[in-house]
Amino acid sequence: MALGTTLAVCLVGLTGHLVEVEAHLAASVPGFTLVGLPDTALAESRDRVRAAVASTGLVLPQRKVTVNLSPAALPKAGSGYDLAIAVAVLAGAGMIHREGLARTVHLGELGLDGRVHPVRGVLPAVAAAAAAGVERVVVPAGDADEAALVPGIEVVGVRWLAEVVARYGADVVVPDDGARGRRPPAERATQTVDVDLDEVVGQSAARVALEVAAAGGHHLLMVGPPGTGKTMLAARLPGLLPALTEREAIEVTSVHSVAGTFDAAGGLLVRPPFEDPHHTATPAAVVGGGSGTPRPGAASRAHRGILFMDEAPEFSPRVLQTLRQPLEHGELVIERANGSARYPARFQLVLAANPCPCGLAIGKGLDCSCTPMARRRYFARLSGPLLDRVDLQVEVHPVTRLDMLDGRAREGTAVVARRVAQARAASRERLASTAWSTNSEVPGGWLRARLGADRSLLGDLDAAMDRGTLSLRGADRVLRVAWTLADLAGRDAPCADDIGRALVLRTRGQGL
Repeated sequence: MALGTTLAVCLVGLTGHLVEVEAHLAASVPGFTLVGLPDTALAESRDRVRAAVASTGLVLPQRKVTVNLSPAALPKAGSGYDLAIAVAVLAGAGMIHREGLARTVHLGELGLDGRVHPVRGVLPAVAAAAAAGVERVVVPAGDADEAALVPGIEVVGVRWLAEVVARYGADVVVPDDGARGRRPPAERATQTVDVDLDEVVGQSAARVALEVAAAGGHHLLMVGPPGTGKTMLAARLPGLLPALTEREAIEVTSVHSVAGTFDAAGGLLVRPPFEDPHHTATPAAVVGGGSGTPRPGAASRAHRGILFMDEAPEFSPRVLQTLRQPLEHGELVIERANGSARYPARFQLVLAANPCPCGLAIGKGLDCSCTPMARRRYFARLSGPLLDRVDLQVEVHPVTRLDMLDGRAREGTAVVARRVAQARAASRERLASTAWSTNSEVPGGWLRARLGADRSLLGDLDAAMDRGTLSLRGADRVLRVAWTLADLAGRDAPCADDIGRALVLRTRGQGL
């Protein structure tokens, strides 16, 4: 029977599905048909496979070739199926052995000269194959290090199609030119800047807010004039966060693998990522999208890390509003006509904003030259529903000459990170029997129940809600910050002072 079968993997978001690649060769009018809902890039695989096979030194028989990608109802995209299609066709033609092909996953794009090019998403694809019981994968040599990060599966890295078919018994010459098959550099590597908190002059209140944000996983808004250190503070937040667990590292690395920004030479990404899109970024660039299968955007690449939006009011309102879903649910669902893709997006949002167009409307705002309407219109670009989801909202005032002359040693990142680690350990112990790991994820009802029956602790919150300063969601977020303050102080539960401080940190001092 002129039928060859092997396996590939289809990624929908980060979810991998095994795809059976079947090639049937019939004694009919020569042709090459590809079925199974391929997109344009995959449909062009016919020409790449023909040329690559010819460059390898093999000649396909003059028959009608039909390649089916099963399940046929699952949309498939990209050039990563080329290698599997070529192997299935050659097996169906009897030019290579069929033994073991049906239990082996083949991933890779073919060049016209027979090279096997790296593709995106190898880590989640190999992980899906391993979870389905596959024991061996054949991947481009440039992706072999990434595939090897998945334990319990045999990884075979190849640079040429000739290497693959030679393994399966074909008599071909393998080119001796390994350097040409190397993986190209990542499009945009995760930003890792060696900076320290002791470089920040003054800003004691903002430093406290940064520490609280790191300890509880809270979102943060910093409002202040230009040059006060908002960007410096945000860039130092990743250094305060603890390293990722193994499960979190695999999640983060998988997202960057699909996005094409992962360099496997350094192994799994074990530090929280830091993404800072420019304020001209489109919604697709921030939350993900694109034609065909949606790709993850900056919000997903910041999963388990920081999404920093400098000059936040300058971002398009459409971009800012699209963040409301991931802030609430920790994932992004990108809908398309032929299906949907889900990407994790549990990040900490850090916003930096000037108080007005000229940037001087801080404190009494005596130096501000903007009209009241201009001030209101500028800051109103950050909508109420978005700000209601931001736990910490602080003002960053200009550094004074006294701050610059202060000779006292400033705490560095390592010192503050130790306190953050202790606070996170306390919250993990308290939340061990739940699905949450940080205070920012805990529902308000659960937190209120653990405060007990003493309503006097909530007096400031009740008053703020009566005045309309806080919504019920805002009150819950104040409680989350209060629990984080208690963790930093080593207390088992927040006291009235913790709730008062949390209220100040939430409302820029206007809630009392």
